[in-house]
Amino acid sequence: MRKRNSGKTMLFTLMLVLTLAVTACGSGNNEAAEPSTTAKTDAAATAAPTAAPAAEDGLYNIADFSNVKTNQGEAIEGGTLNFGLVSDTPFEGTLNNNFSSGVPDSQVLDWFDEGLLTWDKNYVYTNDGAATYEVSEDGRTFTFTIHDNVNWHDGKPVTAEDWLFAHEVIGNPAYDGPRYGSDFTNIVGMEDYHAGKAKTISGIKVLSEKKLEITYVKSTPSLLTGSIWIYPLAKHIFGNMDVAKISASPEVRQKPIGFGPFKVESIVPGESVVFVKNDDYWRGAPKLDKVVLKVIPPTTVVQELKAGNIDLVDSFPIDQFPDNSKLSNVEYLGAIDRAYTYIGFKLGKWDATKKVVAPDPKAKMGNVALRKAMWQAVDNDAVGKKFYHGLRWNATTLIPPSHPEFHDDSNPGVTFDQEAAKKTLDDAGYKLNGEFRTNPDGTPLTINFISMTGSDIAEPLAQYYVQSWKAIGLNVTLEMVEFNTFYDRVGSNGEDDPSVDVYQGAWTVGIDVDPQGLYGRDAIYNFPRYASEESDRLMKEGVSEAAFDVAKRKEIYKEWQQLMVDEIPVFPTLYRAELVPVNNRVLNYAIGDGTGIYRNEIALSADKGIAAQ
Repeated sequence: MRKRNSGKTMLFTLMLVLTLAVTACGSGNNEAAEPSTTAKTDAAATAAPTAAPAAEDGLYNIADFSNVKTNQGEAIEGGTLNFGLVSDTPFEGTLNNNFSSGVPDSQVLDWFDEGLLTWDKNYVYTNDGAATYEVSEDGRTFTFTIHDNVNWHDGKPVTAEDWLFAHEVIGNPAYDGPRYGSDFTNIVGMEDYHAGKAKTISGIKVLSEKKLEITYVKSTPSLLTGSIWIYPLAKHIFGNMDVAKISASPEVRQKPIGFGPFKVESIVPGESVVFVKNDDYWRGAPKLDKVVLKVIPPTTVVQELKAGNIDLVDSFPIDQFPDNSKLSNVEYLGAIDRAYTYIGFKLGKWDATKKVVAPDPKAKMGNVALRKAMWQAVDNDAVGKKFYHGLRWNATTLIPPSHPEFHDDSNPGVTFDQEAAKKTLDDAGYKLNGEFRTNPDGTPLTINFISMTGSDIAEPLAQYYVQSWKAIGLNVTLEMVEFNTFYDRVGSNGEDDPSVDVYQGAWTVGIDVDPQGLYGRDAIYNFPRYASEESDRLMKEGVSEAAFDVAKRKEIYKEWQQLMVDEIPVFPTLYRAELVPVNNRVLNYAIGDGTGIYRNEIALSADKGIAAQ
């Protein structure tokens, strides 16, 4: 079980719960798992502790963790699972896959909705999901068949019309969500439909109630690894609404619908959701009766886990792991996360009329030497080792090691060297005038930096970066901003706050390696508002016919990764391990991709959560 895919790149902004001590400022491939079976042991085994991997020299290795829960005890009938969404801010509450943008919302959605296709450990679409597919000889036309027993929670069948309707809504000029981009413009007729030149999308045909055909402009290697939009939209509910009003409707915010294993029973906006089992779920009725999701602050998550009040969480604060690695009532699951944290530079704005980025050559952060020096000034290797205990580590390129086939592990990125950073600035004309440097033209230089709130040490980490930049003579002011406001200000709705020069964010990337969803000209999530002809060329080549040759595609993305190291619209800071503590009473649970374990299989071996001994 996993954060879900959202087109070729998962465009859910990853909430940054950063955990680093103030003293940091002083520093000058997952395997597929077979579905597990419930062990037949006595009830006493349920409380037996499961030892976490030991640390060497204070450092842990994610390879030492399993991503599949060890079953302890025999499953009881039904029961209620308590899920903790670890966050210091409410979830936004846009609870529909066609409109949502934040990871907190995705964590809610994953309990009651899903895509029509699933993927394996290599991120390739399979025929094991709610729909199957066939591909034409030229690789451009896909024929999808939705299983007959796939129904919305209100009992209505999920139809090909619903799947078409999702494409029509996203392609509508009034659509206010984040999905429209290169995945959709690759559908025959979509651009004419989006421009109002056609009333229908010529490349999408409903063949029958459960059969849909989509023809793409180009056959690309991405089509089988994330570029197909797999989330239908219930036309019988949303079909008569103004497209511009759907995302704010009660049917999205207060009484959302899906076709997943659980149904939404009640919502306390931003705080909690109660789900009940969907007896009509197409994979089979869930073993659980109910799931209760609650937002849990990072500062209290350990107490809640110790008391057995929550059974599992979406993600555990890594800094708290060493002191709590021996909890007797949980087993820690681990996997390489499809994610990285980064520092982004505002290089332009979003053109809402043309729906493309508009780079500004006169932007304050437009000089690549300034951006390079800021990367040279920070010691992310020390941050990962000393304060994340090896479970986050220095990031070098914008394709993370969760995609080992394409991640260029030979590329060192830009290495930490504050003296070199000073020389970079000197050579570019950023001269010291007292404590701080001026612009090359002699005018004062003040850089406005925003970062997200999170745990108690989110701000100290941001302050570490500020102090590192001060050490090379840069005057950087810091503002800490809560999650939802943060992404509004960096431009998730297309409105860039002109006062923001630099920001600290994070991405959970999708199952497809194609970076256009984050760095393409038409990607609203291209928050730096960066574009270049060379980047355009490489990203286009990465989904070309030639890229069906994996070796060729690897070379293309190797070149793109180096281009991003050279041009630095953003620089990655840390790659991440996903670490999830799971109460010993939980059975049949896993994290990561391609495990073959689904949420309807989750069971419990005791009526109540087990407390730590």
